[in-house]
Amino acid sequence: MKTAIIVHGMPSREDHFNPDLPAASNYHWLPWLQKQLIVRGYAAHTPEMPNAWAPDYSIWQKEFERFDINSQTILVGHSCGGGFIVRWLSENKNLQVGKVVIIAPWLDPKRTNTTNFFDFQIDPNLASRTDGLTIFNSDDDEKDIQDSVDHIRKTVINLKYQQFHKYGHFCITDMSTSEFPELIETLFGQ
Repeated sequence: MKTAIIVHGMPSREDHFNPDLPAASNYHWLPWLQKQLIVRGYAAHTPEMPNAWAPDYSIWQKEFERFDINSQTILVGHSCGGGFIVRWLSENKNLQVGKVVIIAPWLDPKRTNTTNFFDFQIDPNLASRTDGLTIFNSDDDEKDIQDSVDHIRKTVINLKYQQFHKYGHFCITDMSTSEFPELIETLFGQ
């Protein structure tokens, strides 16, 4: 069965507990992408990561691994979710997955996160275990994101890179839309 897992980023504690905002797994372009994957025959999942405002790798890993992940699984991660996917793929060297897109990946280069979330070594060969690994980056995103993207690009062999202009952190307020057709084009060539 074709599956997809879309991993959200790290909201602020205030946003997480704001009853007027959607949950992180149901915000920005994530619901739109999930629907696009469903109509293409994928069992698409957008898990809500526990305590997303204070990510703990082992807890996120347990939630993520509830799903069957195999060579037909598409992985998409935004911000901290993108960093999570980089770590998870780096640590699971015996697994082949489908296409992977990490959007504005964050690896906490200043080590502001007090947990061990990003205490790992990136596997330079992780792209070889995918059907294609692509990074999306916007020229006006924050320095921490630019530093994270640069580190991944310098470390991982054979990844693809797509630069965007004025997409910010790829949030709905930055993009002024909840649709993300460039992502579908990268995943399916449409």
